[in-house]
Amino acid sequence: MRLKDKVAIVTGAGRGIGLVTAQTFAREGAKVALCDLDLPEVQAAAEEIRKSGGQAVAFQANTGQTPSVQEFLRKVLAEFGRVDILVNNAGIIRDKQLLKMEEADFDAVIEVNLKGVYLCTRHVAEVMAAQGGGVILNASSVVALYGNFGQTNYVASKAGVIGMTKVWARELGRKGIRVNAVAPGFIETRMTEGIPDKVMEQLVSKVPLGRMGKPQDIANAYLWLASDEASYVTGHVLSVDGGAVT
Repeated sequence: MRLKDKVAIVTGAGRGIGLVTAQTFAREGAKVALCDLDLPEVQAAAEEIRKSGGQAVAFQANTGQTPSVQEFLRKVLAEFGRVDILVNNAGIIRDKQLLKMEEADFDAVIEVNLKGVYLCTRHVAEVMAAQGGGVILNASSVVALYGNFGQTNYVASKAGVIGMTKVWARELGRKGIRVNAVAPGFIETRMTEGIPDKVMEQLVSKVPLGRMGKPQDIANAYLWLASDEASYVTGHVLSVDGGAVT
């Protein structure tokens, strides 16, 4: 087991990539703190992991709000006593073309996708520094590397995550903390279900492997980066996109 007895926080863990990542970490021996704004959903996710023999506890938090993050982390530490891995997976979309995008749409995406990553990392990094080490993994996106029509806010947030990842790798390395990002391509999740079939066909046609990815593809990347197998990897952005960006 590659994560035996490690304590891992996964945000946005109620479904999709976050859920599969939490399940994967639990199978590899981690004690997993699942965080999501939707409490019933994340409770069901944690129960599913426990029924499969894993260790998991569900927590509710709004990662874009400081008091909520602080209270969530307090509860995690009360439950597990430490944090070894943080996966900043929580994210939302509010897609519109620039000339139709309301300020509220921009602010909402930045709060969750960018500020939420900052807040969770800011507070968890303090715990990790006191422990003498840890691993922080951030969810970026393939669109952060080349832009995408109708996603000014989302692309800005995910590009910002890449920038913060590189800064934190430099700042926190001396404290034994590794920081990396994963840039998923087009993955089969609830977030991509709303994309019209014709648009999705055009997107997939640009992927050399000729298909969309699965949440497990991203979870596997997080697992490797979280494990000791990646002990000399920090400040890296790992694209898991079927070759969409080459």
